[in-house]
Amino acid sequence: MNHTRQEAVGDRFDPQRMQHARERSWAALHGIRERMRPGISEDEAKAEAAEVFRQLGMERLWHPVIIRIGPNTTRTYREPSDPSVRLGENDIYFVDLGLVFEGHEGDVGDTFVVGNDPQHHACAAAARELFRTVAEAWRTQGMTGEALYAFASQRAEAMGWRLHHEVKGHRVSDFPHAVHKAGDLGELGERPSDGLWILEIQITHPSEPYGAFFEDLLTTG
Repeated sequence: MNHTRQEAVGDRFDPQRMQHARERSWAALHGIRERMRPGISEDEAKAEAAEVFRQLGMERLWHPVIIRIGPNTTRTYREPSDPSVRLGENDIYFVDLGLVFEGHEGDVGDTFVVGNDPQHHACAAAARELFRTVAEAWRTQGMTGEALYAFASQRAEAMGWRLHHEVKGHRVSDFPHAVHKAGDLGELGERPSDGLWILEIQITHPSEPYGAFFEDLLTTG
């Protein structure tokens, strides 16, 4: 493992526990998805998420729960949502979770569609496809973090979507990674190591008020 300052970890760091945190975080995300229904607000969904976390044995959050519905899906994690938005009968939303299990950080995100709007479905699928394409470029081409996001921007445009350039991925590790953090993935001038970096992809429709999000741990497995 590369132990540069950007990739430092704590004494408790365990790659197997990182994978456990990842798996539990994905279980939590799908538990929230099962509770999403037309009429629910983002704040109501976050309140119900607490029970999902309790059932899974989450220790704590390491970043706030982010749930974006409809037009709020175009906003980055730094931007506040419009609290009046509720999930419609034909709508799109995403969930972004930063959870700690066994002292290790999980960070996962995905986009889902309610109803049959083909463009909503295309948008959600595009975020997943773009993630897979960029992750495969990391695995096979040895790209730096900077190069990965330049590549992601080019691919998003070629696919007919716009990449949110403010969203550039980040570190995870044994909690808290913040004591080691030294820049985002999109600013990393070397190849990111296996199992330490979150690749975040957020896209928006070029003219309509909706977008999609997908993130997961970069792993060679």
